[in-house]
This record gives sequence, C-alpha cells and structure tokens, in this order.
Amino acid sequence: MTRYVIAGNGTAAAGCIEGIRSADPDGKITVISEEEHHVYSRPLISYYLEGKTDIERMKYRPDDFYDRNGCEVLYGVKAEKLDAEKHSVTLSDGSELPYDRFCAATGSVPFVPPVEGLETVKDRTCFMKLDEALKLESMINSGSDVLIVGAGLIGLKCAEGISGRVKSITVCDLADRVLSSILDAECAGRVQEHLEKNGIRFMLSDTAVRFDGNTAYMKSGAEVGFDVLVMAVGVRACTSFFRDAGGDVGRGIRVNARMETSLPDVFAAGDCTEGEDISSGTSRVLAIMPNAYIQGHTAGANMACGDEVFDCAIPMNSIGFFGLHMMTAGSYDGEKITRDTESSVRRFFVKDGTLRGFILIGETERAGIYTYLIRERIPLDTLTDGFADVPATNAIFSSETRGKRFGGAV
Repeated sequence: MTRYVIAGNGTAAAGCIEGIRSADPDGKITVISEEEHHVYSRPLISYYLEGKTDIERMKYRPDDFYDRNGCEVLYGVKAEKLDAEKHSVTLSDGSELPYDRFCAATGSVPFVPPVEGLETVKDRTCFMKLDEALKLESMINSGSDVLIVGAGLIGLKCAEGISGRVKSITVCDLADRVLSSILDAECAGRVQEHLEKNGIRFMLSDTAVRFDGNTAYMKSGAEVGFDVLVMAVGVRACTSFFRDAGGDVGRGIRVNARMETSLPDVFAAGDCTEGEDISSGTSRVLAIMPNAYIQGHTAGANMACGDEVFDCAIPMNSIGFFGLHMMTAGSYDGEKITRDTESSVRRFFVKDGTLRGFILIGETERAGIYTYLIRERIPLDTLTDGFADVPATNAIFSSETRGKRFGGAV
C-alpha cells in the first residue's frame, strides 16, 4: 500500500487528495494541517466578517470529505524537516512520518517587514487565515479606528470586511495606487474612488516606518493614531523546509507541468510553487485558487502513477468591492485595446496575434471566454472582427471555429 503524505490542508491539498483517489482508491493518505480547521475557502474570510457567510458555509468540502477519501488528518502540526533520501518528514511536534510520495501544499505566509516598534502594538494581526479573521473580529468594535498597511487584494478585502463594524479605516501603501500589482494607474484610480465613496481613507506613496503603541509614524512625517493594526503588506511562498532539504527554489518551489519537484518522489502544488505563466513565458508564483486546485489534482494523480499535466497556468483575479466587480488575467504585454465607458473598463492586451491579458471592471460577465483565448493561445484572426467590441459570447468565434471546437450546430 502506497503511503502518501500531504503537507498543507487548503485548496491544493483537497485537489491532491482527489487526484490521488482518481488513480489509487486504496493508498494511505496523511494530511499535515497546521491550522485546526477543516479545509475552508480562504477568500471567504472577509465575507465572514461582513456577516455574509459563516464558518460552516466556508468549508471547501463537506464534513465527511476526509473519511470518505480515507484520510488521516494531523491537526495543529506542520512539516519542519524533509529528508528526501530517507523518505520521511519531521513534524513540529518532533514526530517523524515516513512516505512513499510527498506533496508540499504549504501555501504562503504573510510578509511582515521589520518595522521599528511593531512589538509595541497590542492589537495587531495579519489577514490571511480564518484564525486571524477571528482574532480581528475580537479586537474591533463600533468605536475602533483601524489602520491597514497594504493596499493590495488582502488589505482591501479586509477593509471591506470590517467596513460598517468600525469607526474608521485608513489604508496606507508605499505604492502610488491601490492594487498596484494588477491595475494600471487609471483603473486603480477608478477603484480607489469607489472605495473612498464607501468610507475607506487612503494614504498612498506612504507607509508606517515606526510604531509607538497606538501611533504610526509615517514616511511622509505624518502621524496616524489607531486602535487596531492589520499588516497586509504581502505574502511569500512557504518554502523553507523544502529549500533546507536541498530542493530547487526560486520565489516558490519550482515544479514542472506534472507538479514534480527537483527531489525524488516529492511533488508540490498551490501557492508555494513557481511554474510557467504561459501568458508571459516567465516562471512565477501564481497564487490563485483555480490554479491551486488543478495543480493539486495533477500532483495527486501523478503521485499515484497517473498521467496528468497542467501546462496552461495564467495569473487571474476575480474580485469585487462594495458591489464593484473586476477581473484581471494574463500579462499586460503588447498592444493595448481600450473600450472604457463611464461605468465600465474593458482593456485587452494583444501580442503576436493572440490575447495575452485583460482588465475588466464593472462588466465581467462571461469573462471565461477571454481566459480561454489566453490559455488556448487562440489566433485572433480566427475570430469575428472586433472581438473586443462585443459582449463575451461564443459569437466571437467564426462559425467554422465554433463547429470545430465546440461541436453541434454552427
């Protein structure tokens, strides 16, 4: 009986479990879970704070998921040392776990810069895990002034989640715009204006350089008083134990299309990995849920001697703030085609005759058509004229292409 060990208990781990079981119904699966929770959907923690969901509905799989798949889950421990030669992993409680196939699905951890005086802030937290959301909930009240350091996806979702439950929210960031990693200046300006209308205050091109209790001293010289601090500067792939084992690591654990790593019988999946972004042709960490699940399933199937590949990964974000929805995907390299209106943004980036990326704000329906064009590298000259000018439907494909790719009537 093959012994499978998975380090991590998130989306990638769930995919890995289901991938293993697709090829091996009998092998022993052990899951190492640092968190004490059933697998849940992390993007929902802001909705939990808003009261739009609860812990039960945040579960990514039903209560019987582990039993049904014959898994043993070790809660409250993490993988600390990997010995690829001995085929064993040492856990934080000192125990040693042997394996035949191992998968690192350890995700990412918050990046907290070394800011002077941070330890003097009593009520502070990050905002990546359910326990951190629960901690934040216990710290805030209707009279709280909250300072969020970081105007990226995590920081802004935190701001939305606690809006209406606190007195004020200030978000600061060294970048000159919100969501600087996925939006250009004009698009970011639209989003910022919408957030400001919903009560969020911004201090951009500025950040806290020193704390003294409940006062933040900013790079600009300004002083900001607060009751609760949220550090949402960014994240880093959790790779230290793999690197210490001699594995090949860049910004993440390097994997091929089969999710194999440089170490024998060791696979990796999810936010801890670095792989090819086909929209840019570069190797990078692609930390999004759909990629995490597919990578996990691919790793699991191949751990069980299956034959799967995932060779069409692209960066992609689908998110909304206070009713304003947006979706971005791919890279922004090449000719830019702009179709903006008062209420929406539609921008497409074309290079070498194919769609490489897009930004959609306020009008995101059926955007999967565009991600399909990127992933499949569909030549744009096979589409109907002016694909960017019409709503995203199969009508952008010529009748001949629809017949070949989708079958049925043309």
